[in-house]
This record gives sequence, C-alpha cells and structure tokens, in this order.
Amino acid sequence: MNFDFSDDQKALKDQARKFLADKSAIKVVRGVLNDDAKSYDEALWRGVAEMGWLGVAIPEEHGGLGLGRLELCVLAEEIGRAVAPIPFSSTVYFFAEALMLAGSDAQKSSHLSKVAGGETIGCFAVSEGPGAASASSISAKFDGSTLTGVKIPVTDGDCATHAVVVAKEGGAISLVLVDLNQPGVTRTTLKTLDPTRGHAKLEFKGAKAERLGAAGQGWELAEAVLDRAAVLIAFEQIGGSQACLEMAIDYAKNRYAFSRPIGSFQAIKHKLADMYVGIEVARSNAYYGAWALSTEAAELPFAAAASRAAASDAYYFCSKENIQTHGGMGFTWEVDCHLFFRRAKLLALQAGSPAVWKEKLVKRLEQRNAA
Repeated sequence: MNFDFSDDQKALKDQARKFLADKSAIKVVRGVLNDDAKSYDEALWRGVAEMGWLGVAIPEEHGGLGLGRLELCVLAEEIGRAVAPIPFSSTVYFFAEALMLAGSDAQKSSHLSKVAGGETIGCFAVSEGPGAASASSISAKFDGSTLTGVKIPVTDGDCATHAVVVAKEGGAISLVLVDLNQPGVTRTTLKTLDPTRGHAKLEFKGAKAERLGAAGQGWELAEAVLDRAAVLIAFEQIGGSQACLEMAIDYAKNRYAFSRPIGSFQAIKHKLADMYVGIEVARSNAYYGAWALSTEAAELPFAAAASRAAASDAYYFCSKENIQTHGGMGFTWEVDCHLFFRRAKLLALQAGSPAVWKEKLVKRLEQRNAA
C-alpha cells in the first residue's frame, strides 16, 4: 500500500509553501504577536480564502473545491511549518467538519459557502474550565432555541463569527450552532502562551441557537469531529517540527565553536538525529491517520489518537531541542525558536492534551479487543 501523496498533492504542497513564504513570513507572525489589538492577520486570511484553501474539502455544491481531506492534510502541514497566524484550524478542521458531519442541507447551504469564501470564521466550544472535557462535565444548556452557559477557553473565539457549541439538552448532550454577533453573547479575550492564535471566554445568556444534528447525539458527534481534527492538527505539528529541525541544522552548520561548526560535535548530532526520528514516527502515524480520514475507514478513531499523541510529542521535543541547539540565543526574543515552542505548546492542548489522546487510544484498543 502506498501512503505517499500524489504528484498533484505534492504540487499543491509546493505552491502552498511558496505562498506562505511570501505572505506569512516570520515578520507577519511577529506583527500579530506584538500587536495586542490583533488576534490574526486579516490580509493573510483574505489571501488564503482567495487561494481556495478554506474550501478544499467542502463539496462543490456548497461553494468549495471538493478536492478532499488529503489535500487538506497537505495544506495543514505547510500552515504549521509557517506558524501562520490565522484561525484556519478552528474554521476548517472543527467548524466546517462539524457542519459537514451533522448539519442539515439548509445549514450546509447557509454556512459552508461563507466558510469557503472567508466570510465566516468558526470555532468549536467544548471546554468549560480546567481538566479534560467529558459528557458529564458539560453544564451549558440548550432549551431547543436558546443557549445559556460559559465556554472557556475557546480557540479563536475572540474573532469567530459563529460557533459550534457542545451543550446539555435535557438529560443528554447536543451540538448547537450559534451566531456570535448577537446581544446574548459576551466575549472576553484571554491571554495565552501563544498570542498569534486568539482565545476567548464565551458567555451565552439566552443566545439564539439551533441544533446541529440529532438531539442527544452531541457527544458522539463531538468525538467524531475531534477525531477528524486530530489528524489535521497532527499535520500542522509535523510541519512545525520539520521547520524546527531545519532551523537547528542550519544553525549547527553555521555556528562555530573551537574553530569548527557545532554540528560536528557528537552531542549536537545526537540532538538532530533524535529530532529526525521523532518526526518520522509522527509522520508515519499521521499518514495512517490521513488514509483513515480520507477513506472514512473504521480505523479512524485509533489512527487519530495515535497521530495526535505522536505528533504532539514530536513537536514539543523538536521545538525544545531547537532552542537547545541555538544555546543561550535560543531563549531570546530576537531568535524565532520561541515562536515554534509557543505554537507547539498551544497545539498540544487545542483538541485535548496528549495524555487525553493516549488514554483514548488505550481505551479504544481495549474496547475493540474485548468485542
């Protein structure tokens, strides 16, 4: 079985890398980082929409390109490599996937074309505070037409126009679609380790809302959305990991100590080799996840958990070792290493921590083996 991308997908990857190198250079990332009034780069967001990336996996009848999720994996890797400061993952991996998975024909027609065009920025609100979210921890309430409760933290909740919210309906859990630009919604911007991706506390007080999917199936649908997003985020993490390795190699070749490049010392060689191995382990798991996602295989829950755990570990390790390779300079504001470290820590928590996904993997394997 060939898990590699096709020539057309590789061409898309090259195109994306060139575009992001031009439109999302590090100075763009730093522009968002250093401006408290910005949570994303609007010019880059418009450019991404014009390139059609937001609609890559959205069917043509709903205004998308209808290419597929393998193409989305390719784009995710390049977006991660560029640490792009845009709400791409919240809108595409979570919001659009939830609509395509559970939305009615009317909901899809109303929202997906606006996602593809960049008009709608989406987010996915599950967490209500510290600790891993579960069906029993949800207290936000949906009464069939209005939503009341608090969600914190919500990635890109400060700039999103719409949200898919996990809420309690009666004695069960449902998914709820909410327009965030209405009187019943209050946003509070949160400070995080990585200001290049916005976060917010969302408070709903009788906000108008509509159910997404069947009543009482919200938690199962949320888990399915998280599985899909886990694979796509894993590709972002691999892209960031690869960028860290290349930064470390470049510095090791050009930084001299004792009249020789530091890359010639065994300790540095070992660091770089360990980074490479971690990336390849994560990549193999992510490719498996991409296959399961694109074919809607029954193995997706296992592949998603494995992808998520391996990629999170790889990105954190590579971002940390990149700083170590740069020595004291790696900790300074002027050197770009910290941008990747910040993003590594953020992505590791966006859809649940690595510990949560490792536990999911073990439980899913146990359930399958017991069947």
